Amino acid sequence: MSQFYFDTDNSRHRAFELPGAKPHYNPDRPGQVEHIFLDLNLDIPSKSYQGTCVIQLKPIRNGIERLTLDAVNLNIHSVHADDTPQAFEYDGSQLHIQLASPTAVGEVIKIAIAYSAEKPQRGIYFITPDQYYPHKPTQVWTQGEDEDSRFWFPCFDYPGQLSTSEIRVRVPKPYMAISNGTLINTTEDGDAKIYHWLQEQVHPTYLMTLAVGDFAEIQDEWQGKPVTYYVEKGREADARRSMGKTPRMIEFFSEKYGYLYPYPKYAQVCVDDFIFGGMENTSTTLLTDRCLLDERAALDNRNTESLVAHELAHQWFGDLVVIKHWSHAWIKEGMASYSEVMWTEHEYGAEEAAYYRLLEARSYLAEDSSRYRRPIVTHVYREAIELYDRHLYEKGSCVYHMIRAELGEELFWQAIHTFVQDNAHKTVETVDLLRAIEKATGRNLLFLFDQYVYRGGHPDFKVAYTWDGDSKLAKVTVTQTQAKEASNGISSDLFDLKIPIAFGYTYDAESAPQLKTFSVRVSEKEQSFYFPLEEKPQFVSFDVGNNYLKTVTLEYPLPELKAQLKLDPDPISRIYAAEALAKKGGLEAVKALSQALKQDSFWGVRAEVAKQLAQVKLDQAFDGLVAGLEDDCPLVRRAVVEALADIKTHQSYKAVKPFVENGDPSYYVEASAMKAIGTIAGGTIDTKPKEEKVVKLLKSVLEQRAGWNEVVRSGAIAGLSQMKTAETALDLILEYTKLGVPQALRLSAIRSLGTISTGLNPVNLERVLQQLAELSRESFFLTQVAVVSALGQMETSKAIGILQSLANQTPDGRVRRMAEEAVSRVQSAVGSDQSVKQLREEVDALKQQNQELRSRLENLEAKSSH
Repeated sequence: MSQFYFDTDNSRHRAFELPGAKPHYNPDRPGQVEHIFLDLNLDIPSKSYQGTCVIQLKPIRNGIERLTLDAVNLNIHSVHADDTPQAFEYDGSQLHIQLASPTAVGEVIKIAIAYSAEKPQRGIYFITPDQYYPHKPTQVWTQGEDEDSRFWFPCFDYPGQLSTSEIRVRVPKPYMAISNGTLINTTEDGDAKIYHWLQEQVHPTYLMTLAVGDFAEIQDEWQGKPVTYYVEKGREADARRSMGKTPRMIEFFSEKYGYLYPYPKYAQVCVDDFIFGGMENTSTTLLTDRCLLDERAALDNRNTESLVAHELAHQWFGDLVVIKHWSHAWIKEGMASYSEVMWTEHEYGAEEAAYYRLLEARSYLAEDSSRYRRPIVTHVYREAIELYDRHLYEKGSCVYHMIRAELGEELFWQAIHTFVQDNAHKTVETVDLLRAIEKATGRNLLFLFDQYVYRGGHPDFKVAYTWDGDSKLAKVTVTQTQAKEASNGISSDLFDLKIPIAFGYTYDAESAPQLKTFSVRVSEKEQSFYFPLEEKPQFVSFDVGNNYLKTVTLEYPLPELKAQLKLDPDPISRIYAAEALAKKGGLEAVKALSQALKQDSFWGVRAEVAKQLAQVKLDQAFDGLVAGLEDDCPLVRRAVVEALADIKTHQSYKAVKPFVENGDPSYYVEASAMKAIGTIAGGTIDTKPKEEKVVKLLKSVLEQRAGWNEVVRSGAIAGLSQMKTAETALDLILEYTKLGVPQALRLSAIRSLGTISTGLNPVNLERVLQQLAELSRESFFLTQVAVVSALGQMETSKAIGILQSLANQTPDGRVRRMAEEAVSRVQSAVGSDQSVKQLREEVDALKQQNQELRSRLENLEAKSSH
């Protein structure tokens, strides 16, 4: 599955477990589910369906008299076992079947449940046009992960049960129905059509799927197997552009994992209103239709390619090799995320892959520092969906990379092949990966798992370097700043790793620098290492290859940092050098950074350098940055525009404005420019451009530049949200939160109410709160997420009530968790707030009055008793 991410910033390392979290275990198994057959009849206009679910169960034990299935908000009409009616009880979440004759080992029973559902809330989604969105397509699609299959059919709904499955479904013409496995036949039935699909390889219930719509079908193939893309009619070219590399990816992953693609076909279905980025249902991935690229978007959007690779990788990691329990989901999500890195390396080269890994690491680091810290593997939570976070995906990916660095290329792939081949069509836990590594390579990597998987955190290194010319010794001091001194004098949180440190020399301008590398064991809070060298190195490279997940602060002298930025062959090391230079500041640093922005061969380094330049508070930094607006790479231009927004001056405004007025080949550069001029106009600058002029400019964008995924107009909304004193900006944003506004734009407008709220007067703040309270009643998942995101940025205790009622009412565990986290964020923001002070004063005054009344009462009582 591929998540949409939501940023949350909190204090240092909150606990992951929220009140109500408890250990979760798989249930006892009454037997092996061998086959699940769904026979359904959809009534799309009334958003309902009826059907039968037949479960073939092979009992493990004799004498079981009662079976319990998961089934939520379904109408259960009857239950039969081998054609005999059975007594049952149904409480709305579980179906308890009282078997007329108890189980006997080896005697397979067929349980047939006749049921129906109206307007289901989860599991199966009916998408239809309405008065606000008359052009929305009519579609039905399912989403089972984590435990939502129980909302659309009765089942043993946990990943530890694997069975074959079959879906027969009757849909009105002209709709087609797509499901797992092979289409074994279709029959016409009046104005309806019946599709019959069979999945012959075992898989868990959460991967059973159904997608119905009037799709265009684009056919491709890999080694004779059909590879098909289903999209809304009219978007065929976008489908090829977005998914056309799939056959090559299947070839690549088949070879990398040492196992040929295991299913009879691979289908990708793009659906409307999807609540994730994508979902890897066995042989039939569902994707959000927002991943479809037009020509301009394809310029600088590789997210779709990564998404396609991620869901495809799951066909092996997740679908072929299935996790036994949600607590081990990193095995599949970490590998699917790491497969994005591998595909990037294969398609675009090593530097691109290294930078991709850095971005994944940062994504995890942001969650660790601002949201919570947790072990990757934990079975303590409230709902399994809470585990689907950046620890699972991005940190999981970094762990796979560390395994690869530790084992080396040949042994790593041997271990992966062994793991996949030994566990194909079976369930696994984390220990099975360790066992496969040991079986294939003889290496025991438990030390790495203990540090990075079974406990939270990562090392934060501070690295200092000095050169002693007399004795020709390089001294490198490494401090683990994350380690806290414990009462017994022993540091907790220490990491014990073997880290390569290299010294770089260049002998002429033409040839690449030569590295002299030493491996050191870093295991204490602070250690100094001495290296005898023939001559003084030009630069020092800590953790050569940057394979370990860490943060690092370099405390090197200026000449070494400049040399590293210019010469280190590893782009990540050059980026770390740029960060250290910006911290030092000064003219020398600005010159080195400006030169790198012009000359570094890799766009990722240039983009990072732009960010760092804006951190140096010197006028020359601006001159260095502006040159970057001419960069050929749109990703660099975008980073430069975003950096200019940090320099709130008339010059930076003038530099960015042409991108708003005249546009840019890239949607994203344009959108960033719109946000930037709003930020500059709303900030404090020497000659503040007239806010109203900027509002007018952004308003014209909103009126004229509708386009792909609303990226550009969302940029204009983001720009407006930065102008907190212009009431006209707020009026415009509120206008775009109304139903009928294209969804992507509407969601941006809702989120931006949170940004603008922090500078509003009480009357306007009240308008925002009222609108968010209204919006919080909508049931659509993405609207709820946007509302929570907006409320979580607010600095008024009035946001808390809306968040709490949303948390209490939403059926979605992710929304509930986000709302609760937002409550604590608002509480800490409000801590120092005036309104709280006022409340405290009022409470104090009441206490005072109370005290006086009590004294008077006691006086009166004392008098009356005389």
